[in-house]
Amino acid sequence: MKERFVVNLIPDEEVTDFFLVRDLSVKVGSNGKQYLDLFLADKSGEIRAKKWDVSDAEAESLARIRVGDILKIKGTVTEWNSTRQLRVGKLRVANEQDALDKRDFFKAAPEDPVKMYDYMLKAAAAVTDKDLRAVAERLLTLNKDRLMYWPAASKNHHAEYAGLLWHMKRMLMTAEKLCEVYTGLSRDLLVTGVIMHDMEKLNEMDADEMGVVSEYTFEGVLLGHLVQGAIELDRLCDELGVPDEKRIMLEHMAISHHYEPEYGSPKKPMFPEAEALHYLDMLDAKLFDMEDALTMTQPGEFSERVWTLDNRRIYKRTW
Repeated sequence: MKERFVVNLIPDEEVTDFFLVRDLSVKVGSNGKQYLDLFLADKSGEIRAKKWDVSDAEAESLARIRVGDILKIKGTVTEWNSTRQLRVGKLRVANEQDALDKRDFFKAAPEDPVKMYDYMLKAAAAVTDKDLRAVAERLLTLNKDRLMYWPAASKNHHAEYAGLLWHMKRMLMTAEKLCEVYTGLSRDLLVTGVIMHDMEKLNEMDADEMGVVSEYTFEGVLLGHLVQGAIELDRLCDELGVPDEKRIMLEHMAISHHYEPEYGSPKKPMFPEAEALHYLDMLDAKLFDMEDALTMTQPGEFSERVWTLDNRRIYKRTW
């Protein structure tokens, strides 16, 4: 039975409880000794953990632990650089006798995936351009099953059950409002761009049906979802007979939505809808990370440092 959730852990507290492994690796410290670096989670949040002074024999045993395993951990909550960590004393992999409820360990999007998918499909059906509508509807119908649970990342923004769909839906809701203000934007092109921009995350990562990513795929490591998206769009547009101008503009939106080369974009946006798509993506990602940090923060206090937000600490208002 789960007793202490990440959101409730207090510095200097002794903890014996179960946590889900989101990432792990054996590393060597500056003192030349091995240690286990863990990224742990439950439905309330995530926490870094360290097991120090790992022997060679212990490292061999620890190497059998996999992402997605649930560990029983005995340790102490510490604080370093305004961030909580868990100093691990003992650990073992959970077994059937522990009688755990898996729902205690998986974060999930706050809306029903079926309803989110229906919202996306209705928006695609409302696209007036027949070519763009065909692309948007085909992408959604081809990928329906996995969209019901797929995360948007292995860690960080929307790394949760149905997180990819939640990310796309909120972007689409904002895109609809944006087109009301900036009337020169093509709603058809922007809606299609939102639907397709991260769709290849389905093939960039391997995830289980609880939305936990075990690893990145061969194609995901070598190409990434931006390039994979452009390749899939090229294939799909050829199949659907989409004219070259529309095809190339969609492919440009796919490869430019991260904006900077260091984040994977070989081109920056070169037309308004591509620019808008980038900022819609960034806005939803940043606000998600802020909202997530504040779930573990008391009113009137600052959150732990969030490295995806340039190590900022986020303030939670009291009113």
